[in-house]
Parts: sequence; C-alpha cells; structure tokens
Amino acid sequence: MPRKPKRPCRYPGCPNLTDGVYCEEHAKQMEQHYEKFQRGYSPGKRYGRAWTRIRHRYASKHPLCEMCMKEGRYVAVEEVHHIVPLSEGGTHDESNLMSLCRSCHEKIHKERGDR
Repeated sequence: MPRKPKRPCRYPGCPNLTDGVYCEEHAKQMEQHYEKFQRGYSPGKRYGRAWTRIRHRYASKHPLCEMCMKEGRYVAVEEVHHIVPLSEGGTHDESNLMSLCRSCHEKIHKERGDR
C-alpha cells in the first residue's frame, strides 16, 4: 500500500520533510513547549492524591535534605524530588526519590535547564 507523501515540518523556517507534524529535530522541542506553556503547571492534575501520600511517607522516612547532609549541614526537607523525572520514564519508586530543601531542589532544576 502506498504511503502518504512527506510534508514540510510545521516549525517556522524548517525545510525538513516529515511523516508527522514536526521533524525529529523539532518534535521534542515542541513537546517541551507544550508541557510548559499550553498545559500549565498543576501539581494536582499531574501527580494526584497517590503522590501526596508517597511524598509524605518518603519525607517522614528521610526528614533531612540529602544533598545538604553530604556537605555536613542539617536542613529540614521541603521537597521530594524525582531523580529520573516522570516525563522521562521515572516512577514514584523510593529508589527514584530524593528529599531536598527548596534551594537544593532549585539548583538541580536549574542545572537541568528546567527552570
């Protein structure tokens, strides 16, 4: 059965041809744009009540920031961080979680380029 002809990528100024909407080069970029601006950020929609329970349980088991403890400081946990993000296939498994203070959490996301 014949295939549909390839169409130009919808990304402005991109001359590549593709079977989908965007070429491989721009598909990931547009997915990130959609996640950030179109969907907005609503923790309740993305995580739900199950995550709240998991987070509370993990924070009570690990009450101090794990990064600060490595540096000899004792700071109370404010955030529970996914080491491998859910958007990249991570899970809520304890081996993928890390308790952090807010400043360490911000540092990690800034290094990753998320914020």
